[in-house]
Amino acid sequence: QVQLVESGGGLVQPGGSLRLSCVASESIFPSNDMGWYRQAPGKQRDLVARITPTGITVYDDSVKGRFTISRDSAKNTMYLQMNSLKPEDTAVYYCNRRWSPYYLWGQGTQVTVSS
Repeated sequence: QVQLVESGGGLVQPGGSLRLSCVASESIFPSNDMGWYRQAPGKQRDLVARITPTGITVYDDSVKGRFTISRDSAKNTMYLQMNSLKPEDTAVYYCNRRWSPYYLWGQGTQVTVSS
């Protein structure tokens, strides 16, 4: 059973930056289309960025130009660099496959953007 552990969240002021990490218990990134998701209170979980096995990246319009997804397969780690953060980016962030069947969801990492 693959385990995913997200970290790097926190409280940041509007305009600030954070880098999230997703560490997998196995080597999954070279062979999977992976994504970063977020879920705000009372809302559904949405995909905000994805990266294909060939390194192609795709972003939701809400984060395009501000967020960057990347991975280090040697470290079994995927990242989400978040710049110019806005209050509406506040959510719990998760990593997982882009398509089902999904791995077991991790606990996520809370990102709060507030002054």
